[in-house]
Amino acid sequence: MQRQDTWKIVERERGAIDPAEGIGFVSDPGFGGIDVFIGKVRDLNHGRAVLGISYDLFDPLVLAEFERLVAEVRAAHGPLLKLYVAHAKGRLAVGDVAVVVAAGSPHRDEAFKACRALIEAVKHRSPIWKQEHYEGGDSVWSEGCSLCELGHEPATTGALTADAAAATAARGP
Repeated sequence: MQRQDTWKIVERERGAIDPAEGIGFVSDPGFGGIDVFIGKVRDLNHGRAVLGISYDLFDPLVLAEFERLVAEVRAAHGPLLKLYVAHAKGRLAVGDVAVVVAAGSPHRDEAFKACRALIEAVKHRSPIWKQEHYEGGDSVWSEGCSLCELGHEPATTGALTADAAAATAARGP
């Protein structure tokens, strides 16, 4: 059975990302497992009070990368997966949903692993730029994945492991 995937970019001016859309999309009567990651704008980062975040991206490039990432996750975790990715574009306030990744599968283990692999890949490999806006009026563009800046090791499995390991090694100590 062929599964269709969706990946999209939601411009802030057109509304918010709805996690229920992702859950509905990956739902299937034959699926016993659905896993969802919802990423939100937090109020504190690196000890600084955050007022909001602006995400900038070139839609066709990001959508093409989402398509590649979804194909890799499916190859690593099972052909029956249904996968969903939505990422915000524009300025978001604290508490707003920035990204939703969902995975549906006949079994929970595949859904858990696929969802984790997909969000890690989106964070580490998608050409999305983030500018944080702080109390006091200044703003700073983030240099890549903010978790990588803290020495975070990507927790991916399957086909993404080699890419994640290479990216981590390239960063150095």
